Amino acid sequence: MQGAIKNGVNPIKKIISAVNPGTDPLLDDLRVYLITQRSLFTEQGFLETLELALEGGIRALQLREKDLSPAEIYFLAQKVRSLTGKYGAKLFINDRVDIAHMVKADGVHLAENSVSAAEVRQNFPDLLVGVSTHSMESACQAESAGAHFITFSPIFETPSKKEFGPPQGLEQLRAVCRAVKLPVLALGGISKNRVLTVLEQGAFGVALISGIWNGPDIKQESFEYMQFFGRREPT
Repeated sequence: MQGAIKNGVNPIKKIISAVNPGTDPLLDDLRVYLITQRSLFTEQGFLETLELALEGGIRALQLREKDLSPAEIYFLAQKVRSLTGKYGAKLFINDRVDIAHMVKADGVHLAENSVSAAEVRQNFPDLLVGVSTHSMESACQAESAGAHFITFSPIFETPSKKEFGPPQGLEQLRAVCRAVKLPVLALGGISKNRVLTVLEQGAFGVALISGIWNGPDIKQESFEYMQFFGRREPT
């Protein structure tokens, strides 16, 4: 990233300023949207690594642990809410509006085949609503239903998104970003050397799983991703 800065001018900042200029400031923390993957760690190690990511500057976290029961998700979400609250970060719960409401999370992240964003916004007006999308059609439907933002994936080849078929590629990402007005987060294989590329297509930010969790130093990896968006030194 530093190599992209010439004569004191960071071209990434110019790209960011041109993407979604009228976006709600409440969504600005979503420039780097980190999705959990508990299976990589022990129970205690999971919470410790979450805190390392938050120390590195992450300010938007989605708790996505599909193997857990509702009771287990609720119990874990309470702990994660305490952590995100400590760092002023936003917490989103994957697909469980009830649990998001009970733990006072900032939002919920819906699957393509989940309840409508419109229903969630009507019944839980305090929650931000994100929607996972994997096609132009679903991206437009999410916008029409009132989603605050979407993830669009997979952009590149990645093990975590193989169930959704071959990569969408940059051309389809660009088409989606042009078709909708809400923030689009590029997800799937977004390594640091691809951040600028997806922003150039119109992405509002990036959503990450392995890009941070598989790194050798989670705090440093988080900080380096956040630097693309001009964020502060890690705590």
